[in-house]
Amino acid sequence: MKRHFRPVAAILASTAVLLLAACGSGEDESAKNDQIAGVDTNDTEPSATPTVSEDASGVQRPEMVFPSDFMMEFDRVKPSDAKQTAALSDAENFVRSINHGIIQQDAEDAAYKFYSTPGSSAQAYAKKQIQQYVDGGWTVTGVQRYTQAKVDTAGDGSRASVSFCDDDSKFYGKEVKTKKVLKTEPSDKDYYFFEIVMTTSKDTPGLWSAESIEVQTEATQCKA
Repeated sequence: MKRHFRPVAAILASTAVLLLAACGSGEDESAKNDQIAGVDTNDTEPSATPTVSEDASGVQRPEMVFPSDFMMEFDRVKPSDAKQTAALSDAENFVRSINHGIIQQDAEDAAYKFYSTPGSSAQAYAKKQIQQYVDGGWTVTGVQRYTQAKVDTAGDGSRASVSFCDDDSKFYGKEVKTKKVLKTEPSDKDYYFFEIVMTTSKDTPGLWSAESIEVQTEATQCKA
């Protein structure tokens, strides 16, 4: 099961599609979940009670705990520009937060709201994706791999465009009740290209928020 701007009926008909991704600067350096502030991996079921952790800049971030059968990999190199690094990191956290909401089975999960601008199309997108999974009785399993990331800042540096590829060829949906993994045959539908506009938060210095997101499906340029 995999998703990307697809109506619920289409997902039900094909047994799935999920989206997501996160970012890098385009070179190889594996960044795992437990290397990012507010992210953890645990063999136990995720807790329904939100907790927070403070990063080096003093930002109180919601912790995101993932089960051991799910992983998001980011092949990237830290940008030399501090603002680009921060925008990239929080773009990664935004896409993580969507998976977190799916695993929590909560379309009102605090994590995606923290990493997206209130009332924005990015926040509406995250909620819709999570809700589709909740309505279908699905969670996620497997590995999502993100590559070829690029970050561009503009103007005074308070806005950034983050793009990256998403390889979902080893990523699947899983029925919550039966634990059945909904595997699909490998195809061009496993590849996506994301563009996320990130902005600095007015209320929380040091935090970047997702404002908008565009997704290209069957992105064959991401197969390499």
